[in-house]
Amino acid sequence: MTRLAAGITLIALCVLAFLVYSNQGLRQERETLRSDNKRLAGQIEWQNKMQIAVASIEENRSRELTNAKNKTDDLQRDVDDGRRRLRLHASCSSAGPSGMADAAAARLTDAAQRDYFTLRTRIETANIQIAGLQDYIRDICLAQP
Repeated sequence: MTRLAAGITLIALCVLAFLVYSNQGLRQERETLRSDNKRLAGQIEWQNKMQIAVASIEENRSRELTNAKNKTDDLQRDVDDGRRRLRLHASCSSAGPSGMADAAAARLTDAAQRDYFTLRTRIETANIQIAGLQDYIRDICLAQP
């Protein structure tokens, strides 16, 4: 019977050693998973902050773009209605004597006036887009995770 007890004890010790060894592996695996989970949670938090920053940049620049377009549209309406005039630096050469009393003031042609407003809108759009890209590079691309 003592041989049987010794055998059972030996088997129990082997099972216990196996359980301790496998338990140690599970602990290491658990610590690895916790570390990975913490790292991934940090990345998700960083990505969420970056999405909020991108949305903020887009909102601000879209508002600026809308305001610039409205300002140009208002100016064009005022010019069309005669409340404002476009100033230009021009010199008129006339075949007649200088200082004619009935000479008309220099003005842009209708096509040139339309082109002026188109160019003004495009320049404002380009400036705002460039500023938005600069914000994106500075606040998003160069931000450290």
